[in-house]
Amino acid sequence: MQKSPPRPQEPAWNSQRLAHNPHADSEKAPRVRAMFSAIAHSYDINNRVHSLGLDQWWRGRVVVRAGPAAGADVLDVAFGTGDLSAHFARAQARSVVGLDYTAAMLEIARTKALREGGAVGAIRFVEGDAQALPYADATFDIVTIAFGIRNVLDPLRAIAEFRRVLRPGGRLAILEFAEPTSRVVRALHGLYTQRIMPWTATLLARDRSGAYRYLPRSVATFMSPEELAARVRERGFARVETIRMTLGTCAITLGTVASS
Repeated sequence: MQKSPPRPQEPAWNSQRLAHNPHADSEKAPRVRAMFSAIAHSYDINNRVHSLGLDQWWRGRVVVRAGPAAGADVLDVAFGTGDLSAHFARAQARSVVGLDYTAAMLEIARTKALREGGAVGAIRFVEGDAQALPYADATFDIVTIAFGIRNVLDPLRAIAEFRRVLRPGGRLAILEFAEPTSRVVRALHGLYTQRIMPWTATLLARDRSGAYRYLPRSVATFMSPEELAARVRERGFARVETIRMTLGTCAITLGTVASS
């Protein structure tokens, strides 16, 4: 039986929980859902401000590297408020499905897409779990997940699901934050993400869930891009590669399903 989300007055993540590895927390799934429900209203503005506007560029790179998008059937998992899904729709994908675990994000994504209209307005948004995708085998040409794989309870199970729903020749693209390899950049990045960003983002969001303290901790305790690429390869993907961006603070992991 799935555990209920934390009560509204209880922070999803507090200092005591974050003193340990949040990915090993038995209540990770409901706490992640509660956290994103709490910050959905300010998710976009915080992304723009605290990535210095780079979050949209990173998503654009995913579309380019996962392409060709034109004519493809795309599944965007953990879509947030739908920004990556919109990039694929504008790139003339034949169909785009956005799947997310949090109803509050789903509502915002639908509102944004309908407001823009056109191809973006035709995106189908679905509430669902990355670990149990509600689709038949070999349904999509491209599967993506942006800044979401570390929030899944069992990332390896999700990767296996991504491969299952991809057609032969289909492509997987995982966009995720990373710890920089340069000692100097890592120190500066740590100062920003662990000291400055949690305070300013929490203030901007008026957040009491602990979301912006969970963020840097969840990155620091997650697999490196190279480790993630190895796990993708182990799940049966071919031509796996890692593209680090922006001084190593962000990476795209790519994999292809072998053609039959």
